[in-house]
Amino acid sequence: MFNVGDRVVYPMHGAGVIESIEEKEILGARKKYYVMKLPLGEMKVLIPIDSTIQVGLRGVIEEEEVSQVFVVLKGDQPEMSTNWNRRYRNHLDKIKSGNIYELAEVVRNLMLRDREKGLSTGESKMLDTARQILVSELILVQNLEQTEIIDRLNNIFEQVPR
Repeated sequence: MFNVGDRVVYPMHGAGVIESIEEKEILGARKKYYVMKLPLGEMKVLIPIDSTIQVGLRGVIEEEEVSQVFVVLKGDQPEMSTNWNRRYRNHLDKIKSGNIYELAEVVRNLMLRDREKGLSTGESKMLDTARQILVSELILVQNLEQTEIIDRLNNIFEQVPR
């Protein structure tokens, strides 16, 4: 169970802070919800408390784990399927897992692929989503501005030889 003020990650949406816990009636069912505020876009998300495990809600990583995220981002791109659909599903599964290291792999793989061959519209949107989720968590963990985190990510991939 999370409390007001906890920093959490909601896979496919990003990281945020639990602002309140409220009871609401939605579609005729009365339930308790976490009200989570996302740092990017000032959006609020309602998360049913009784489904936090199913949706993969978790606390943000610790500061000490950030360096490992950057190790993953700087790593070599593994062999990926040439089949667009298979690659897309694989990356989507990693994003949905809620695991920040798998998310970092998706960002790395798509950033590198974009530099090498370009991305399809679907993969480009996926990269934007994955990068936004990653940035939202790093903002909360490192207490930095969005632009600073994005600059750090861009610097990693500018150093990679073409």
